[in-house]
Amino acid sequence: MPSASTGASTAVAASSAVADPTDSRMAPGGPGYRRMSFALFLAGVATFALLYSTQALLPLVSADFAASASSASWTVSAATGGLALFVLPMSALSERFGRRTVMTASLAVAVTVGLFVPFAPSVGALVALRAVQGAALAGLPASATAYLAEEVRPQALVTAIGLFVAGNSVGGMSGRVITGWVAQEWGWRVAVGAIGLIAVACAVAFRMLLPAPRHFTRGSLRPRVLARTVRDHLANPLLCRLYAIGALFMMVFGGVYTVIGYRLTEAPFSLPQGIVGSIFLVYLVGTVSASTAGRLVGRVGRRGSLYLAGGTTTAGLLLSLGDSLALVLPGLVLITAGFFAGHAVASSSVSRTAQHGRAQASALYQSAYYIGSSAGSTLGAVAFHAGGWAGTVGMGLLAVLGVVSVTLFGSHAARVAARRAPAYAH
Repeated sequence: MPSASTGASTAVAASSAVADPTDSRMAPGGPGYRRMSFALFLAGVATFALLYSTQALLPLVSADFAASASSASWTVSAATGGLALFVLPMSALSERFGRRTVMTASLAVAVTVGLFVPFAPSVGALVALRAVQGAALAGLPASATAYLAEEVRPQALVTAIGLFVAGNSVGGMSGRVITGWVAQEWGWRVAVGAIGLIAVACAVAFRMLLPAPRHFTRGSLRPRVLARTVRDHLANPLLCRLYAIGALFMMVFGGVYTVIGYRLTEAPFSLPQGIVGSIFLVYLVGTVSASTAGRLVGRVGRRGSLYLAGGTTTAGLLLSLGDSLALVLPGLVLITAGFFAGHAVASSSVSRTAQHGRAQASALYQSAYYIGSSAGSTLGAVAFHAGGWAGTVGMGLLAVLGVVSVTLFGSHAARVAARRAPAYAH
């Protein structure tokens, strides 16, 4: 992707950066780095496990409440929508009270709500609880990336954020696999209760392991200051492109994984709930692609990485159109790999680009990202109802086309800036 100043392409690998021996921030192999990485990995696990705890269970939720796929999909969309709405205010609180404090409080509230979710008496009550849970989780994503940008050396930032995103993929995968098998035996309510208990354990371990911040500078909670910071970020063309890319990638991912359970439980597959839940083991591919995003950027640059991620996702969508698991499963693997690689590259680019108000810059990315998730979940379900799986795939292909178009526009802006640079020098 372009650099913060000109929009020119950057392909700075971790190996090409020169370490500053006076830099007290954490680096791979240094004091506290492993504890920090594992703590944020667990936070990522808890966040995605809770956020998408009902996604693999939507057919069972529909049957229990006699609700349509579109209505049941709101149990996912409400959670991601709540996160999208509250991520910016929560990021402001993290500027004032600290990243670790806000992340800890967010996890505490989210896991508490998670223990009430299994007792929802109606689909409306379930949607309301999920919205509150999503709003609570809003303190995690932006605060985590801001914490990393402040506490980790720049040359290790993409890798560190990739590990956090990898935790997201493990949380999403384990939550869906566990709920699938538990629900098959004891129902969806016991399944989401089990995820709530796992999230409690992750939250406790996170708080015990995460090192205290050493480079945090307390900011202001004044609305005028926050509004000025947000306005500055939205006036940055590069940041706006990154926000759009994150939203579009997540539209694909949210739509595919909201609908896939319905497709696989229907003919010609007719799979049991436990097997459908196990399909989400392909998230392990996302763990690998996210954690290796730094090396990919080092080889082909940020824009090249986004093109590869978009192409991989497109290939997966087209492959998934087949009516055989031998085609659908590899398709899901490619979709997952492309999405997590693109997300890791885009989110780390936001942290590198923002020169001030990093929490707000990350919050705006997360807000766009989860708006994309909510839109993808709802539109994917509507498209599935109207045109079957082909309709959902069509929606995904349009979103990937948007990613490629935004990235091409960034390439054009970089060339224009490069041509003008010599004139500015004189």
